[in-house]
Amino acid sequence: MKSMSSLLFLLLPLMGSVLVVYGIFQAVLDLRTSKSRKIIDRLKEGGQSQHDRKLKESILRRRASELQGGALEGLLSRLQVVSKLQRVLDQADVSWSASRLLINLSLASLGVTALMLFLQMSAISSLAAGASVLMLPIWYLLHRRKRRIRRIMLQLPDVFDLMGQALKAGHSLASAIQLVSEQLPEPISKEFAQVFHEQNLGIKIEEALLNMANRVDQMDVRFFVTAVLIQRQTGGDLAEVLEKIGKVIRERIQLFGMVQALTAEGRLSGWVLLILPVLVFFTSLAINPDYARVLLDTGPGRIMLGSAIAMDLMGLAMIKKIVNIKV
Repeated sequence: MKSMSSLLFLLLPLMGSVLVVYGIFQAVLDLRTSKSRKIIDRLKEGGQSQHDRKLKESILRRRASELQGGALEGLLSRLQVVSKLQRVLDQADVSWSASRLLINLSLASLGVTALMLFLQMSAISSLAAGASVLMLPIWYLLHRRKRRIRRIMLQLPDVFDLMGQALKAGHSLASAIQLVSEQLPEPISKEFAQVFHEQNLGIKIEEALLNMANRVDQMDVRFFVTAVLIQRQTGGDLAEVLEKIGKVIRERIQLFGMVQALTAEGRLSGWVLLILPVLVFFTSLAINPDYARVLLDTGPGRIMLGSAIAMDLMGLAMIKKIVNIKV
């Protein structure tokens, strides 16, 4: 108890100092970015839909934050893990800054850990709660990114068909991109709308398409962008190329669905093997607590429980590796 109190006397002033410094940093940053907000307001165009205005504001806000970010955020943005997290945020359609998100999650994690230690919880429980506060939002972002990317891939054949028909009707490439952003549902419409607005704001259309390919980071999208870049340099019938790419992607989607159906039993077996031991343990803990608590109250029991959890997770990872067939 004495060591816990001394630890709290060290952690609480440190947490208070960090929160005060962070508050001052946010206030100074807001004052510095007030001018960029005024510029964004002046660049708003009348007669646009609310969706288009929000999209343009997000593009301008991201450009302004890249140029006028704080010293701490600028230092963190150089780290490779922050750049990867920023890509996850872009792919999940979350308009946050990765460095600022990492700072906020770290402060929240430290705050939860210090609060649980102040409430005289065990050190392991406090650290586990702090790690959960840090990792659960990131896990949610990864899940959201995966779901959104899958929806984009399923929409690509319709995109290529619509663009091919627009090009055959005499539309330019920029007009075809605008047509996709207006006629197709999200999330693919938002990606193409961002390409269209970026080239309207002065970015070359080739660079805007490359930005989309880097955001989505999927092979089929890179095929499309590569075909467009080659056509703009050497010429050719882009509509015919898009039709062939759309046909190939449709066949890949069908093959992927077949693989998913054939591997559904293996994936279900993995989740059953993960959940079944947990259910058996808690059932035993409810029916016969003295028998089950041997794994919690004794040293050898904790070692056995930790080994069982590690082997259970390892088995799930191995099953997922076996059934994860690349198409």
